[in-house]
Amino acid sequence: MSKVALFGAAGVIGQSIAASLAKQGQSYRVVGRSEASLRKAFGADPLAEIVTWNPDSPASVQAAATGVETLIYMVGVNYWQFELHPELMRKTLEGAIAAGVKNIILIGTVYPYGRPQTNPVREDHPRQPHTFKGRMRKAQEDLVMQAHADGKIRATVLRLPDFYGPGVEASLLHGAARAAVRGGTADMLGPLDRPHEFVFVPDVGPVVARLLDTPAAFGKIWNLAGAGITTQRELVKEMERQTGAKLKLRVAGKTMLRLIGLFNRFMREMVEMNYLMTDPLIMDDTALQQLIGPIRKTPYVEGIRQMLAAGTA
Repeated sequence: MSKVALFGAAGVIGQSIAASLAKQGQSYRVVGRSEASLRKAFGADPLAEIVTWNPDSPASVQAAATGVETLIYMVGVNYWQFELHPELMRKTLEGAIAAGVKNIILIGTVYPYGRPQTNPVREDHPRQPHTFKGRMRKAQEDLVMQAHADGKIRATVLRLPDFYGPGVEASLLHGAARAAVRGGTADMLGPLDRPHEFVFVPDVGPVVARLLDTPAAFGKIWNLAGAGITTQRELVKEMERQTGAKLKLRVAGKTMLRLIGLFNRFMREMVEMNYLMTDPLIMDDTALQQLIGPIRKTPYVEGIRQMLAAGTA
């Protein structure tokens, strides 16, 4: 029986965590809605136990969590359905608690902070989200941490910045990396010259694996910062340097997003989050490193090299 379950495992963060657990020889359960997606991602790993669930069914949620000691939660929703996040979290918590799960780790985002009031942003920065998505993510965090405060389950949250890496199609850098390898024009979200940070997806799994073995992590929220401050422009230039190609860029700012959003609901939902492109939010993970020790962070030059080697980012 797997003592660790990854809910929402088929995404890139889930696969990174699974790879770290497998490297340690630890069995794990992967939980998702689509058995086909789970088998595609984990079917070749004998350490992976594949389980499907229906989050709208309390019995299904409880069954997926039965026999599990620690649940790692990274269930995604469509960008235009963020109102589902708190309800999914509530249902998962209820099922997990009923099943006797002892610990839960929520993989979170910077959205609950709102506009940065200081930089870098530490965990004690006020949570004052001014966007709908930020409020939904804050509500999700609140549910998890309240369950911990009530003594129902031990909980922690690990907040991540924007991420990138091989196969990460949702990355801001995906279009540029694909154009660098295949040619064509790269669609990007601007402005490109504002300070930004990215975490390399393969670096996330080892951090989560270490949190599993750190009792002091629970009851608190932690930041995982990227590999340093950079800009999208600098990373595009690095792609050009490594490939010898001059990239053609098509950059959409907030006004363009509004126009595109008339026909594309995903882009329409990006409008309220454009502040993250214009008002830099750089995280401070000093507390996390004091907790678990030094964190390996792949330099951007190497991360870009691996993206390009993968062919499509």
